[in-house]
Formats: sequence, C-alpha cells, structure tokens
Amino acid sequence: MASTILKRATSSVLKSRVESLLIGAPRRSYASVAVGTDVVSAAPDVSLQKARSWDEGVSSNFSTTPLKDIFKGAYTGVCSQQHVPSYKNNIDKFKAKGIDSVICVAVNDPYVINAWAEKLQAKDAIEFYGDFDGSFHKRLDLGKDLSAALLGPRSERWSAYVVDGKVKAFNVEGAPSDFKVSGAEHILEQI
Repeated sequence: MASTILKRATSSVLKSRVESLLIGAPRRSYASVAVGTDVVSAAPDVSLQKARSWDEGVSSNFSTTPLKDIFKGAYTGVCSQQHVPSYKNNIDKFKAKGIDSVICVAVNDPYVINAWAEKLQAKDAIEFYGDFDGSFHKRLDLGKDLSAALLGPRSERWSAYVVDGKVKAFNVEGAPSDFKVSGAEHILEQI
C-alpha cells in the first residue's frame, strides 16, 4: 500500500527539511504517529531511497535520503487505481493551497517504485520514495504484515498533512482494501 505525504515549507524552514504530511482519520491506537508528531524525531535514523532507475542508482552509489532531508505498495490495485491517481489528479488544488510537495512512500525498493511511478505517469506531480526495508513505517507503527496475501511486509494505507515536520492531520484506512480517508479529496478538506 502507498502512503501519501504533503509537504509545505514556511519561510523559517529550509526546503530540504520534512514539512508536510496528509492525514485525517482518527488515530489508530497502535500507531505512534498522530497530529502534532514530529516525523523526523519519530524516526531519526531512517533513510528512504528516491525512486530511480538502476543506472541512476549506480551513479549515485545507491545513496539514501535521511528523513530530515525529505521531510506503500507499488502496483497494488487500490494504490494504483485510486490512491495515487487521486493525488495526481488534484495536484493543482494542492498547489493552490500552498503545498510544496506531494510525496508517496511505499515499502519497496526504489527501482520498483520508479517503474510504478512511470507506469502511473505521476513522477511530474508526485515525489516517490522507497522504504526498502519498511523501517520508516515500522518506526511510526504503521507497518503491516500482508504475508497471508502473498505481499509480505507492507504498510497501512495512510495520508498525512505536515507543516515544518509536524503532523497537522493524519488518516489511516481501517482495512488494506479501504479507500475512505487517505485520498486527496479527504485531505484537501483538512488543509
């Protein structure tokens, strides 16, 4: 499943800092992230890999990006047909509300994430990052084991709106197949 993060910078924060997440449903009792959470502090030693081709990986020495410098499942039905397209199709509405970046984080390697982003034709609108070992989602208690569905470790489907690294709105779907609170239309109402 994919996670969507909206990023907004204020004049007091450097562009390289994590700034905005989209989120809005009631907080799940097991998640350590909630409105007011500083995402970087919650997972200080976690790095993500920006979606890229193999050649780009080689030329960058397979670099990772710490959360402090930035701010779920590729190819699954809900993510590919509803979740990511809802953000891609509403990007102008986010920009009109002052959102700097819409970020999608998925538990997968950066090469699969890159191919998925290209297939969805969404790379111009959304930044994609691979949480290759699921550590980002685990640190936020948003990891999910979908081995029974032959998907292995993944994450909850969620969205967050973050300003200057602080969560302002947070939404987590109730079930892996749900698409009720993590979509663009829902978070737009929360900004």
